[in-house]
Amino acid sequence: MAKRGRKASWRARIFALVLLVALAGGAWLWWGLQNWRPDETAFPDQGVEVGAGDGVVNFRILRATGASFAYLDASDGAAAQDARFGANLSAARTANLQVGAVHRFDPCSMADGQSANFVTMVPRDPDLLPPAIELSRTADDCPDRVSDAAVESELMTLINQIEMHAGKPVILKIDPGFEGRYRLAGMFERNLWLTRTRFQPDYAGRPWLLWTANTALRTAASDDPLRWVVAQP
Repeated sequence: MAKRGRKASWRARIFALVLLVALAGGAWLWWGLQNWRPDETAFPDQGVEVGAGDGVVNFRILRATGASFAYLDASDGAAAQDARFGANLSAARTANLQVGAVHRFDPCSMADGQSANFVTMVPRDPDLLPPAIELSRTADDCPDRVSDAAVESELMTLINQIEMHAGKPVILKIDPGFEGRYRLAGMFERNLWLTRTRFQPDYAGRPWLLWTANTALRTAASDDPLRWVVAQP
């Protein structure tokens, strides 16, 4: 009985040690992921995407830590607007960052209303970076059925309308889920912005211009994690 008890005790200790090592390894990986960004020698042009959900961001600190540009969430669909766009635009420019605006495409809404929403938020300014259209929401949850052809058609109309306002081609910020659903990356001759933490994305089937390389980077510029973006050199 005593031998069986000692064996059980050793098994418990070994299990506890293995569990401790696993927890320590997981914590190390978690910390490393939250603080990881691509090497600046490989990707010298780095920046962030920022919206109201990120709280108050210190763009001067971002500039000091290696950011050269900031894309700011501006409008969403035909009505939603980012409450901090104006303040973020002013602060980012004061910090000498290049600035661009992001519109989130709503496949349930007509393009005219969406472009009007974008235009009311984003000034016509040649110094702004090319605008980005985020493609992350599918039509599967629309109250009325929207065909794939209608999604493609309204997106093309929206692209043309935003480009007319901005005076430069848009960038398509395509999430993996949207691309998997519609396969539109190869149908529009526009630069791509893809997302995949830590590893370079390849789900669009062609090269990207911008890459959200860490969706939750911890920095001294914000109390909340930020979306860290790099540009193709």
